Amino acid sequence: MSELWQLDATQVAWRVRSREVSAREVTLSALARLDTVNPRLNAVVQTMPQEALAAADAVDQAIARGEAPGLLAGVPVTIKVNTDQKGFASTNGLKLQADHRATEDGPVVSNFRKAGAVIIGRTNTPAFSLRWFTSNDIHGETFNPRDKSLTPGGSSGGAASATAAGIGAIGHGTDIGGSVRYPAYACGIHGLRPTLGRIPAWNPSLPDRDIGPQLMAVSGPLARTIPDLRLALAAMSARDVRDPWWVPAPLEGPPAPRRAALCVAPEGMKVAPAVEAALRDSAARLRAAGWEVEEVAEVPPLREPAMMQARLWLAMLPRGGLAMAEREGEKASLAIFGHMSALCPQPDLVGFQDTLTIRMAFLRAWMLFFERYPVVILPVSGELPFANHADLGGAEAFRAIIEAQLVQVGLPLMGLPGLTVSTGMVGKAPVGVQLVGGRYREDLLLAAGEDIAAGGTPPSPIDPDWD
Repeated sequence: MSELWQLDATQVAWRVRSREVSAREVTLSALARLDTVNPRLNAVVQTMPQEALAAADAVDQAIARGEAPGLLAGVPVTIKVNTDQKGFASTNGLKLQADHRATEDGPVVSNFRKAGAVIIGRTNTPAFSLRWFTSNDIHGETFNPRDKSLTPGGSSGGAASATAAGIGAIGHGTDIGGSVRYPAYACGIHGLRPTLGRIPAWNPSLPDRDIGPQLMAVSGPLARTIPDLRLALAAMSARDVRDPWWVPAPLEGPPAPRRAALCVAPEGMKVAPAVEAALRDSAARLRAAGWEVEEVAEVPPLREPAMMQARLWLAMLPRGGLAMAEREGEKASLAIFGHMSALCPQPDLVGFQDTLTIRMAFLRAWMLFFERYPVVILPVSGELPFANHADLGGAEAFRAIIEAQLVQVGLPLMGLPGLTVSTGMVGKAPVGVQLVGGRYREDLLLAAGEDIAAGGTPPSPIDPDWD
């Protein structure tokens, strides 16, 4: 039998519920894997072995009493360190928040616990969860288990690195501009940014006046299989009254045509040959599975939504964000704030109001497009995973990176779901595609993603394969 840490979440939950293995056995195996590979990766930066074993024992005891143990019975998971978990510091990669201990669980952590998941650790993020690269001055740097010279992605780089290496079957991440989708891409696994309002989100330790950033960033799962993403989504999206924006939308929507659009280079974005090959290969896989796939030259707007998304996010800077960054003094985040501000000047009040208004027009255009094509195949990034810290190469280097990440940044303005499906390797660099669909139609993305993944994905979990 495979080592228990190698099993995916679906297998673990079934074996624990059927008493083939105990949740404690699974947890001990997961903790041993963490101890073995995390020193090389620095993906998990806060651990809780005794708490994890106590949670596993509670699952085993519930099963012994004949009670339902939950969708994720005994499944080892990780939580991103920018999210409240009772008793732990929600550092968000900041020295300033080293003592910022949460006094209660946030909704997504509560939902994991209610589903019977076992939290084994908290994963690294860049300072302010800002970059597509993961390092900071409090927890240090996280590495990609497939190639140390490549970024593990960001901001959920710790979650992706850990999950790819077998530290937990499901990693929790948050996504405001690709922070789930890009780390999944960079580490060769799958990641889902759900529709805004699908998964309840709130950090109790943040003041309510900071609700804007909380609403823009949505929690989503990272996993090694598409069925695990489906399982995680069901668990994470349970009702929590603390988030008034949560929507009780069904996980399965009405039937839709198995029809997809392929757009290789939306709005003329530069796309590397290896990325284009992955996009066309994914379209071919869908056709082989019975989907109708039509290549289109354009999709609804992404460039202007990407600019507006940046404007909304940068609007926090005058309200104390920049002062906090200066107090933290982390060179990388200060540089990125500067590059972003140069590319996207902060709006005045009228510009801010216009941004909030016109995004409805963009969403309308996309929803009409989905009437014809329920699923759209797009790049995750225009390039293979970047060299680590490529964003610190100056303004031109940052501009090129922003261009490559166009789709990731543009879609969140409309609150649309996006799924990264990892499809293969180009040398040591993973490659994959992004699937996009209508609001609350994650079911269509997961169905298409499962058909694409059936054609082959990078092997995982993996040992770090660098010296």
